[in-house]
Amino acid sequence: MLGFFRRMTKSKVGIFIGLLLLVVIAVGFAMADIQGLRPASMGGAGAAVAKVGDQEISDTALRERIQNDVQNAAQRQPGLTAAQYIAAGGFEGSLERAISDSALMQFARDHGLVVSDRYIDGQIASLPAFQGLDGKFSQQAFDQALARARITPQQLRDDFRRTVLTRMMLARTIENSFLPQQLALPYASLSKESRTGQVAIVPTAALPAPAAPTAQQLQAYYTANQGRYTIPERRVIRYAIVSPASVAAQSAPTDAEIQAAYRANAARFAPSQTRTVSQVVIADQAAANRVAQAVRGGQSVTAAAAPLGLEAVTLTGQTQGQLAARTSADIARSAFAAKQGAVIGPVRAPLGFVVLKVDAITQVPGKTIDQARPELVAELTKTKSATALGAVQEKIDGGITDGATFDEIVADAKLTAQATAPITAQGIDPMKPGQPDPALAPIVEAGFAAEAGDAPQIVQTQADGTFALVATGDVTRAAPRPLADIREQVVGQYLKDQAMKAARVIAQQILNKVNGGMPLGTAVAQSGARLPAPRPVTASRQQLSQLGAQVPPALSLMFAMAPKKARLTAAPDGEGWIVVYLDSIARGNATTDKAAITGIGRELGRISGNEYAEQFVEAVRRQVGVTKNAAAISRLRGELAGSAAPTAQ
Repeated sequence: MLGFFRRMTKSKVGIFIGLLLLVVIAVGFAMADIQGLRPASMGGAGAAVAKVGDQEISDTALRERIQNDVQNAAQRQPGLTAAQYIAAGGFEGSLERAISDSALMQFARDHGLVVSDRYIDGQIASLPAFQGLDGKFSQQAFDQALARARITPQQLRDDFRRTVLTRMMLARTIENSFLPQQLALPYASLSKESRTGQVAIVPTAALPAPAAPTAQQLQAYYTANQGRYTIPERRVIRYAIVSPASVAAQSAPTDAEIQAAYRANAARFAPSQTRTVSQVVIADQAAANRVAQAVRGGQSVTAAAAPLGLEAVTLTGQTQGQLAARTSADIARSAFAAKQGAVIGPVRAPLGFVVLKVDAITQVPGKTIDQARPELVAELTKTKSATALGAVQEKIDGGITDGATFDEIVADAKLTAQATAPITAQGIDPMKPGQPDPALAPIVEAGFAAEAGDAPQIVQTQADGTFALVATGDVTRAAPRPLADIREQVVGQYLKDQAMKAARVIAQQILNKVNGGMPLGTAVAQSGARLPAPRPVTASRQQLSQLGAQVPPALSLMFAMAPKKARLTAAPDGEGWIVVYLDSIARGNATTDKAAITGIGRELGRISGNEYAEQFVEAVRRQVGVTKNAAAISRLRGELAGSAAPTAQ
């Protein structure tokens, strides 16, 4: 992950890919939750780090953006610290994204590209994060979510508007590019390439065991590798869960409520009919008349429609309301007024003329109150449970608004308080390693999004309306475990590292001899250690693609080197070193494989689409005009790197 950030920020393509990453994050936000999102503000107090057109990007705004980017990156790579993000080039990536973001928005403004407030508000209202227990938009949930994310409604709208405008300008270019077959052929042929070589391993197990470290050596090793023994920040998360079971007593319907519900739904439980119908929609009225005549003459709708190349649709067991939804209210009324076997139509519809036949009429008996009781009890219980949960949530929210503490709210609402052990952001207790409890994931996420002393917050935890009151308790900052507590572990890793160093010396000697012209088998035999004989290896690129992420390091290396050369790679799990020798390359030929050429063309088309979009962004930046304040940028980077450094130990 860090390597990716480093490479990304050192290329022009990376600048654009970083911009796309912002769009992906924002779109993902629009489809999931707003946790972790912060406004991409441009101005604000503080020195300007860059001027883009007529807008300035302040150091305060860039600082906020970087903090937000670190949070988003940490969701994809748990445990990522601000120091690691900045050291890997994340600072530069965040700055370039801020500049490109501002330039694109000004370009859109200058060229009359707009997104209506009504569209933006509609998108916001559809977010699950802003929905109440009834699945509809909740102003209360909206206000709470924005308060947790520390953004205003206008900042949220601006974020959505930036996302939509960016997608309008770039998405078509990225998605619709395609590489011609002549250009795709060499790459498709490359996928059919195969290689033959040899691999030899220098296992640490074949060498004498290293000497045990002295106290001084062990201390020096521990000090040099403190990052390996550092426990990430841990927090005690306090929470109280409110579930449908918590309000079960208030949710049970009474006999009077059941009887009232039965009376209110009298039509639903009365005897009724359903229809099974066949229908076809025909664009031309004359053709529809011929089909209707054929059906009335005894043909099925399917048989009558077949000569026109049309396929009939059968709708089974439809109520009048269901049939109206699939056709129209007029057609449904006609079908339910007709007898079995009757033909309806042609009737004009939005897409043409409908010919429909009533294939079957089914009599559905009514239900007595006793027969309907289980159904009504379930529905009433669900409704009353949602109402009771809403009342509890409203009471808790009132306490939060009034500034009550977690303990005060728990006592007032008669909840049961619980607390986790000191856990990491992944929900793991380093002192008792094991799998985190997935049910606590939203609670842990909320606990790490806040700080000790922040107001408690309400977090939805399950789809049935269950929620939790969450507060951040004691915080233990990241720090290395004392050497005395992990002495055995450190000694074991010291010995393993020493064994790897000894194996590396022998492997390097073998490598030098092979690259000097000596056969691999001879170099292994002359190593002075009892090593396994080299093994022949033959593989194709197609085999590598099938293995996916499981490609052995030696095999991956063999496809990244020149023939008649040897290279070195570490064996998995620190078991030694592997010498890889590439003997020959068999070139592939995909001339007759049209599917491979087409597939590669699409894939490369997406890459070229990114290139086109990158050039567009660069052109926009040049047109709008960008000026960077090197001194302010350097100062802010130093401040962030310095303040972040302790968390990386």
